[in-house]
Amino acid sequence: MATEVERSGDAPDDLESLDDEETRKTDEDNDLFSNQIRVALLPPPVKRRIKALKKLQLATTQIEAEFFKEVHALECKYHQMYVPLYEKRNAIVNGGHEPTDEEAQWPSDLEDDLPENVKEKIAAERGKQKETSVPEDAKGIPEFWLNVFKNVVLLADMMQPYDVPILKHLTDIKTICREEPNMGFTLKFHFSSNEYFTNEVLIKDYMMKCAPEEDDPFNFEGPEIYKCTGSNINWNPGKDVTTKTVKKRQKHKSRGTVRTVTKTVQNDSFFNFFNPPSIPENSKDEDVDEDIRNLLTTDFEIGHYIRERIVPRAILFFTGEGCEEDEDFEEEEYDEDDDEDEGCDSDVKEDSQTKKPDCCNH
Repeated sequence: MATEVERSGDAPDDLESLDDEETRKTDEDNDLFSNQIRVALLPPPVKRRIKALKKLQLATTQIEAEFFKEVHALECKYHQMYVPLYEKRNAIVNGGHEPTDEEAQWPSDLEDDLPENVKEKIAAERGKQKETSVPEDAKGIPEFWLNVFKNVVLLADMMQPYDVPILKHLTDIKTICREEPNMGFTLKFHFSSNEYFTNEVLIKDYMMKCAPEEDDPFNFEGPEIYKCTGSNINWNPGKDVTTKTVKKRQKHKSRGTVRTVTKTVQNDSFFNFFNPPSIPENSKDEDVDEDIRNLLTTDFEIGHYIRERIVPRAILFFTGEGCEEDEDFEEEEYDEDDDEDEGCDSDVKEDSQTKKPDCCNH
């Protein structure tokens, strides 16, 4: 619920940050303007040499693009080596393969090695959950991917309570890596038979490009996702969690009569992930609505994170160990003015405040 300050719009901290952002942008614009003037006033022979250096820079950028293409090709090559291991993981998770004693030998997960307070909490939880705990004869690892999702803030924030029963049917996430000329990757979400939709697999496809833009080559930073598409979900009647029906009362201006209008609108759900906003082909960034651009940016980040981190390290996110590296960093507030007074020490302080993106629930 919004506080009174938030409702009234009296948020001095927010206003101050907006002012700071505008000031910073103004300073950057002024710096650029000053540099443009300085270069424009240089003698023609010097300008000619600058153009030659820019041409060399473009050649460097083009070589860099080739480097990134080869890196991506190498990633695709090694991805094929991971696939048999992912398939074995899938078999264990879904009860298709029972690990041998040798396969299950892992020294550091014994309860005897845990701290006493953790062991006490485990015992207490066992007492509470006798009826709901996983049975001894359960196959595989029940709700494996659902628990992975719950432990990753990026995904947990997308999940709604009504998504949970559906995600209990998620049995695997597979990735496909594509090289040039169709650079990109595909995420395949496999589901067991369920009452919600008829699809066995939901697909999210990401298209990438790795070439400097003709009109802005020096902003090239490597491969980037520029487009994505998702599966059309075949929802069973009354089971679509991505839409909801709302009723609105409308009053006629002249007659004063009131009518009730029913509309179907989008509902918050993880499964909106498979229906990303589309943009026309060859659209430039500045031509795309800012809200849509932000949605796509977030979508690309999620897809990339699933491919790069969640699929390769799923068991560590299931146990929570994949989140431990984030626990070593704490976010602290400090006054920027203090840094100015501390001289060179401010660089050290700023570095100590660095915090990794919070991608996990702790």
